[in-house]
Amino acid sequence: MDPITTAIVAALAADLSKSVIQASYKALKSALEKKTGSSSDLLDSIDQLEKSPNREDRQSTVGVEVGIAKVNDDPNLVKLAEDLLNQIKDQPSGEQIINKIMNAGNAYATGDGATAMGNLNIKNNSGSIGGTNIKK
Repeated sequence: MDPITTAIVAALAADLSKSVIQASYKALKSALEKKTGSSSDLLDSIDQLEKSPNREDRQSTVGVEVGIAKVNDDPNLVKLAEDLLNQIKDQPSGEQIINKIMNAGNAYATGDGATAMGNLNIKNNSGSIGGTNIKK
């Protein structure tokens, strides 16, 4: 998972009532809003995730929208995400939360020539497909 998606998902899994995490989360979300606009699909997906932070489909949607918006290309946004992750790591069980998210097995890719990294399981009506360098 990319650093921005990881930071958002981890912050929502952590205790946002802690002021330091809440402040870092708000700073990242505000910067994303400034970059993409308040009515962007990315901000909408984050708002939806905030309502149900444990839903993996919503977590994946945020990751897809992060990729589409290309916000990981902005070093300032990546720095805000890394700062948030560091704040979470400093909390009790913060590192465990981040590791759980990083090892969740979600993989997604957008655009031509995109590469998905992570644990990827593909299922269809005929059964499972697995391996590396799978192309269709």
